[in-house]
Amino acid sequence: MGTCYYPEQWDFKLWRQDLKRMKACGITTVRIAEFAWNKIEPRENEFNFDFFDCFLDIAEEEQIKVIFGTPTATPPAWLTKAYPEALNCRKDGVKFCHGMRRHYNYNSPKYQELSARIVERAASHYGKRACIIGWQIDNEINCEIDEFYSESDNLAFREFLKEKYEDIDCLNQAWGTVFWNQTYNQWDEINLPGITIQNTSNPHQLLDYIRFVSESAIGFCKMQSDIIRKYKKPEDFITTNGMFGNLDNHKMMDTCYDVYTYDSYPNFAYGIGRDALHSEDLNDRKWSFNLSQVRSICPHFGIMEQQSGAGGWNTFAGPAPKPGQMLLWAMQSIAHGADYISFFRWRTATAGTEIYWHGILDYDNRDNRRLTEVAETGRRMKNISEAVGSDFEAQVALLRDYDNSWDSQIDLWHGEILHKSELEIFKASQLTHTPMDIVYLLNDTETQELRQYQVLFYPHPEIVTPEAAEVLKEYVKDGGCLILGCRAGQKQKDGQCVMEPMPGLLSALTGTSVKEYTYVGPADEEVQFEWDGKKLSAGIFNDILEQVSSESVVLGSYTGNYYAGSPAFIKNTYGKGTVLHFGGTFTEETVREILQFTGIREPYKNYMILPDGCELCVRKKDSCLYFFVLNYGRVSQEIELKKTLYDMETKENLTGTVVIEPYGVAVYRTSLE
Repeated sequence: MGTCYYPEQWDFKLWRQDLKRMKACGITTVRIAEFAWNKIEPRENEFNFDFFDCFLDIAEEEQIKVIFGTPTATPPAWLTKAYPEALNCRKDGVKFCHGMRRHYNYNSPKYQELSARIVERAASHYGKRACIIGWQIDNEINCEIDEFYSESDNLAFREFLKEKYEDIDCLNQAWGTVFWNQTYNQWDEINLPGITIQNTSNPHQLLDYIRFVSESAIGFCKMQSDIIRKYKKPEDFITTNGMFGNLDNHKMMDTCYDVYTYDSYPNFAYGIGRDALHSEDLNDRKWSFNLSQVRSICPHFGIMEQQSGAGGWNTFAGPAPKPGQMLLWAMQSIAHGADYISFFRWRTATAGTEIYWHGILDYDNRDNRRLTEVAETGRRMKNISEAVGSDFEAQVALLRDYDNSWDSQIDLWHGEILHKSELEIFKASQLTHTPMDIVYLLNDTETQELRQYQVLFYPHPEIVTPEAAEVLKEYVKDGGCLILGCRAGQKQKDGQCVMEPMPGLLSALTGTSVKEYTYVGPADEEVQFEWDGKKLSAGIFNDILEQVSSESVVLGSYTGNYYAGSPAFIKNTYGKGTVLHFGGTFTEETVREILQFTGIREPYKNYMILPDGCELCVRKKDSCLYFFVLNYGRVSQEIELKKTLYDMETKENLTGTVVIEPYGVAVYRTSLE
């Protein structure tokens, strides 16, 4: 267990006292230095290492471990004044001013040079310190802003395109530049997507632009990790924190890091400010969706920033965690695969933009209920320490890929249906207590990686590549069950629509063809489909399906609109497996029925019966299962243990009815032997 600490923000006299108080409540690790460039290089090419040497000396004396951050997220004022080309720009070309953070661009040669130098100096000086156990690169890559429009980015974008396409005619073909007379003759005619009429741009250019931003960020991080590896101790790790947009986090992990860490702030799920909606629609429980994505990047990850207080800058505010929620949210992270929890931050800042982003302690520095809850979290973590290294268990997974995720940012139709369906699939898995993984279909994904799942939901893969189609065919042929929604297979990798019936490259797999399709507009009557005597919503977009295989069977038909009676849901047998092609978008109710139909709903009902208000996560290690039961509600919940399970908190064997307190967590163990 750890916390984030900023010695540069506090009087030297507090340092040792703070570290002793941390130890007293179970904190053994601090993260430092990620915003402190000036403390190492106060003026250009003038280096001083005394400040952090002094802190690290005290840390070693107090036996506190340290994760050292590279300070490149906040270039100093002397740098941006001397080299304004290091600043990022708005889309209209206006440079961002100094005074915030992440105001730099990845592609400025000068900023790359100065960043490499500060990392080299810091790593070479501090790399062998005994207390340092890891290095964090930058801070929250692509947070705050994930678009870059400086002149350095413009030049780098052209080089990115040259390397990718080699011939400008190939680029013109991929971007469909014949449309609206956009054809390019020279590379220097190409610019970053800019301000246009209707504020839109060529969608194929935008798709490549997002890929370019991702590659730029990864290259910037790899430059730093390569330097650190020259100087760090062999056992020390390299990481970063966060999971943000326009970024292939899987490639960044594989290219740059040893372990991935995430910043978990579940209170964001309630919204920000006084006008935020306080619905009963999963709320902070939705953060489990994010944690499942992190787990797909790194199965055993860390939390570099776990929420400990109210979130807020001087420009927005959020409520404080209620008693019990800090522990609940920390255990939520652990339940989903985290083996390290670091609370943000030790003490609330008394100056600066984040004066309302509260840490464990308030400005007055007194002991408080949050500090007590941190200590309780540490105690609970010790009770379940044997589960460290256990794997998350799931028989069903949601498939994602970066091409479709990025295309859904550009394509309004795609984005609306994909985000809605993914949320409904997640809700159904949560409320039926069917643990679910998120799996990214990557260029190097092999069928073996998918075989561990009985069922895969791939809701709306508009872009389907031949490689992805082949992996999915092998998965189904070997006995898997693949579930597809509308608009599958409509595009190729560059985002252009293919001139063949949907689902395109997947048609042999699904045994179907789409003969017509339509968006269900706000003024249209809700369209339903009938399946096994039940009428279910067909969602907001409908493909009208037809059978093209003798192995296919119509399971459900539309009951409304001009296509009433047409197939809406078709099952096809392919090899040893099954494909379910649904012509609509997914709702929680429909997914519940599909989970039941495929036989994977509530896979642990023989162990326990839970109310909707509790989440169930299961981790496995050797022959033991660990059941995490999390109550997100403000009222107690009753659960029924169907078998005798060992309560890792009370150290009792329990069966029958058990009460989980408001915001409470229980962890049970059973042996499979």
